[in-house]
Amino acid sequence: MNKNRGRPRGRTAPATKARIAEKARALFLEHGYQGTTLRTVAAAAEVDVALIGYHFGSKQGLFGEAMNIRCGRSTAIVRALEGDPATLPERLIDAVTSLWEEPGGGFAALEPAALRDEDVLRVFREFLEREVLGRIADHLGGRYATDRATAAVAVIGGLIFTRYLNPLASVAALSAGDVRRTLAPALRGALRTPRPAPAALLSHSA
Repeated sequence: MNKNRGRPRGRTAPATKARIAEKARALFLEHGYQGTTLRTVAAAAEVDVALIGYHFGSKQGLFGEAMNIRCGRSTAIVRALEGDPATLPERLIDAVTSLWEEPGGGFAALEPAALRDEDVLRVFREFLEREVLGRIADHLGGRYATDRATAAVAVIGGLIFTRYLNPLASVAALSAGDVRRTLAPALRGALRTPRPAPAALLSHSA
């Protein structure tokens, strides 16, 4: 009887999950998202395909965990939100550049073609909305928290698009320090609480 079939048992479950993620990462990097199937991952990890659904829920869930997209990035965002509010923009920018450029950051190991895959980008958009926008809004709090977080994510998304997904030469050539120095003022403005419109303007528009 195959002990790897069905629901994982005992202390072998964490090791099985880690083996699946390791094999999946290698296959995603070699064949891309579309070219990797759950059956090929299961075969490489020598487990029943049902175990992938049990541990990861779906192919997107497997991809996200294998590439450290969800866990690594959400942890980095949490760390960036801690500390002096005056330097929050710089910490957020540093979190983005390090997660994309440092070894083991997740997307850093992916080929550019994989980042143009609609399924990969769907996971990335989900990350932006749930892990970045949501966490920034929760941290900011107050009446305009979501608006401020949305503006901040627009700046961060612009950085990611022009530096990593569809690089502009002038942006891609910047060092991480130059990115921080150049974009921190824009991100600081996005995070700032909106000022109420002057009463004179409100009465004029009424």
